Amino acid sequence: MSNIKRTNGHRPTGLLHLLDPSLKLASHPKQEDLDFNLYDALDAVVHLTAEIPDDAFSAQTLGKEREGNAVLISEDGLLLTIGYLVVDAHSIIIRAHGEKPIAAELIGYNHETGMAIIHALEKLSIKPIELGSSEDLEEDMSVIIAPYGGEHHSINATVASRREFTGSWEYMIDNAIFTVPIHPNWSGAALINNEGKLCGIGSLWVNDAKKSDINQLQDNADEFLKDNPKNSSGNMFVPIDLLEPIYDDLVSFGVASGEQRPWLGMYTSEIKNQLFVSGVIPGAPADLAEIEPGDIVVAINGHKVTTLSDMYKLIWSLGAAGIKIMLNLYRDSDDIDIMVKSDSRYNFMEKRKKH
Repeated sequence: MSNIKRTNGHRPTGLLHLLDPSLKLASHPKQEDLDFNLYDALDAVVHLTAEIPDDAFSAQTLGKEREGNAVLISEDGLLLTIGYLVVDAHSIIIRAHGEKPIAAELIGYNHETGMAIIHALEKLSIKPIELGSSEDLEEDMSVIIAPYGGEHHSINATVASRREFTGSWEYMIDNAIFTVPIHPNWSGAALINNEGKLCGIGSLWVNDAKKSDINQLQDNADEFLKDNPKNSSGNMFVPIDLLEPIYDDLVSFGVASGEQRPWLGMYTSEIKNQLFVSGVIPGAPADLAEIEPGDIVVAINGHKVTTLSDMYKLIWSLGAAGIKIMLNLYRDSDDIDIMVKSDSRYNFMEKRKKH
C-alpha cells in the first residue's frame, strides 16, 4: 500500500490511525437504531486491490499496490471508488462479503472530482446502494462511514464541516464533506446518510476536519495537534452530487466531455500565505518549462496569488488545456518569469501509456 502525504490531506497509510484517540470513542452502527436495512447498505461496499505497472504515470507517487474499497451503485455491476486507487491499474480485484474475489476493469476516471467507476467482470449477488445527496448534509449531522467488512468495521460519525478543499496536486472541490472521528480505512469507503443512501466517497484523512481548527493549525501545527488530537483528525469525503453530471460520460467514454482544464504537472504547498513548488512531474509542462522545487509562486500572468484556491481558480479561468501561462516566481533571491505551455492531464496520461 502506498504512503502518500500532501499539505492539506493524506492518501492511504494503512491502519496506523487505529491508534487515533478519537477512534476509540467511535461506536458501530446498529440495526435497531436505524430506519433502513443496514446490512444491505453495508454489503454494497466491497474490498478492492489494484496492481499498477512499474512504468505507469502514477506508480511513483501512489504506489504499485493499492488497497481500499468500492461501492456497488448499479444492478449491472458498476462500482464507484476513489480514483487514486485504480488509475493506471492493469489488475483490479474486488471481493464482496462471503463471495470469491473477482476481476474488475476501470471504465471511467475523473481527476476533477477524484472519482472513478469500475465494472465487475462477473455477476455480484449483493444489492447496489441507492444514491442520495449531500446537499442537505450540515455540520453536526450523523453519518456512517462504511468500508468493506460490515457493521464491525463501520463507525458512526459526525459531519464536522462543509467547505472547499484544495490539494497540492492541482485538485480542488467545493463543499467537501469533513467528518469525525477519523476512520483508518477511508479510501473508497461509503458515506451513508440517515436514509441509508450513499452521499459521499472516501478520499483522505485530514488534520483540520473542523472549520474552527484551520487557522490554529496553520499558525502552529505541532502544538495544536498535541493539544487537540480528538478535534483535529478526520476524513474528507467527495460529495456524491458531483457524480451525476459526469456519470454518463464516464460510463460511455471514460472521461467527462467538454474542454479540459489547463494542467501544469506540479505540486504546490500553501504555507502562511506563500505558495511553494514542492515537486514537479517528470515530463509534465512545469518540468519542460524548468520550474524547480523550492520556487515560490508570486503571481500568475501578473496577478498576485497567495492561496492554492486563488491560484487554481485563476489558472482554470484563463482557458482550456494547451494555453500558455506565465508563472511569476521568486527563486534564489531573484524574481523570474517562466512561460509554461499547459496540457490536459488526460493527454499526458495517454502519452505516458504509449511509452
